[in-house]
Amino acid sequence: MLRLQLTPYSENLTWSWSGACYISQDTRSRIEPFTHSMVEHLAATDERRTLIVVRERVANRPACDPEVRTLTSAEYDQAREAATHWPTDFVLVEAEPARPVRVTAGSARTTPLYLANDGRTLFGSWDMADLRAHATGINPKEAARLLIYRPRYSTDTLFRGVQRLTERATAHYGGHLWISYPAPALHRTPRELAPGADVLGAFVATMDTAMDRRPWARGSTLFHLTGGFDSGTVATRAAERHPGLFPTATLVIGGPGREQQIRRRAELRDRVRFADLDIVIDAMKYPPLAPECRWVRGGVTAPTEEPLHYPFTQMARAVAEAGARTVVTGLGGDEMVALTQAEEPHKGLGEITDAQILPWVGPRAQSALEFSDDGIAPPALVNSMTLLSLETTAPPLLREGLWPVHPFADPAMVELGEQLPFAWRELKQVQRRRLGALGMSEDVIHPVERESFAEVIGHSLTTHAPKLFARMLAGGSPLFDGLVDPDGLRVAVERLTADSYVEERDAKLLEVLSLHMSASAFLG
Repeated sequence: MLRLQLTPYSENLTWSWSGACYISQDTRSRIEPFTHSMVEHLAATDERRTLIVVRERVANRPACDPEVRTLTSAEYDQAREAATHWPTDFVLVEAEPARPVRVTAGSARTTPLYLANDGRTLFGSWDMADLRAHATGINPKEAARLLIYRPRYSTDTLFRGVQRLTERATAHYGGHLWISYPAPALHRTPRELAPGADVLGAFVATMDTAMDRRPWARGSTLFHLTGGFDSGTVATRAAERHPGLFPTATLVIGGPGREQQIRRRAELRDRVRFADLDIVIDAMKYPPLAPECRWVRGGVTAPTEEPLHYPFTQMARAVAEAGARTVVTGLGGDEMVALTQAEEPHKGLGEITDAQILPWVGPRAQSALEFSDDGIAPPALVNSMTLLSLETTAPPLLREGLWPVHPFADPAMVELGEQLPFAWRELKQVQRRRLGALGMSEDVIHPVERESFAEVIGHSLTTHAPKLFARMLAGGSPLFDGLVDPDGLRVAVERLTADSYVEERDAKLLEVLSLHMSASAFLG
């Protein structure tokens, strides 16, 4: 939600608002907020300390005046304390003469903030590509995590020299960057229902609260309606409350679930009244790894961005061209109703066995996996997998001027989900029953076919990937420094044909290519 450049220890840290950014009087520091009607920014000073906040707006209050306000020391302390309790996404920057600068993130993250420095100045951006010059090599621990699909929410990124500011964490910079994690967030546990408890009523009311926290109900808002339970639940509730106001958009999958997805979306749109506009992008026509893809063309793209980058950006562009400015999604719905370890015992993310090590994972990566849990962030208010998922979607949307809203990732929804009994969380029963209450058919509530992008990925890997892998194996890769074993990769690539492709075995090769292309662009 912002870009920044901060030089600490300046003698004159008087700040002013230029109309486009905050800039220090000595011009060595600047903060550029993302320009959008859902974002506001404010600044205050007690003539020694300066506080600058960029944040997601909340409903029923006018946007803040961006000019720097002068406060007493006591008023400043009160303003600083109040800023840290803002209920939506925010970043808080603090500066004062002869002191390190501090940057703090909120708990309800919607957008990422990556940080880097050159020993004199701290740089930050929601777009990791802006920090390319500061990437000094590959972080083997993070590379190993990503190669085996075991991501961790931490300050680590794929690149040494570039760090992530995690939720509620504070970055301290005085020539050396140090990020301090917050205390672990406390969480609820499943509860027994009181007699006559109205679970669906509580679910809908909490969903309304989460959505109404932001000024989203406007004609420039569009809903990402995939046809699935999560986006379907959110979008139909919005259309129920505001009939005919909201257009929709989606990516259409391939394979056996394609026709079912189309049917289910049509029923969702027919059951409640959306706007006429429905943007449908066929992912099979714009598959990942196609020659036009930003990654394939050598564009500097963060490895954390949406893995289905090409079709997703096509949809984002079409949405923006249609006049939308805000996109509401169903992301976070899986984690909101996730089963606990006691309810569904499964191997912990840190328990890596030899059978899980893919044949192309090199010895350096395998050694790094021993430390894969080192340095991870403490439990957050919002599930860490949700936070990582939101991080993948934000940059492609922001580049098109779109602001994302994710009601299922709101702390109120998370808290409700944690307290729901097993029977309401298992197989997303609360979402299914909500759609059933709207009169949806069995086709919507209990679909027969799997709906996923597996066929799109398989098509991409068997058509476009072989040439890209051939180029990678012939020309080399930053990953070949012990992280990816070229011989193991070559054997795997030889199986990439339509006749021999096996999803469970081969689909993870997409990550190898995306990491290779991202690392090559960043470090080349």
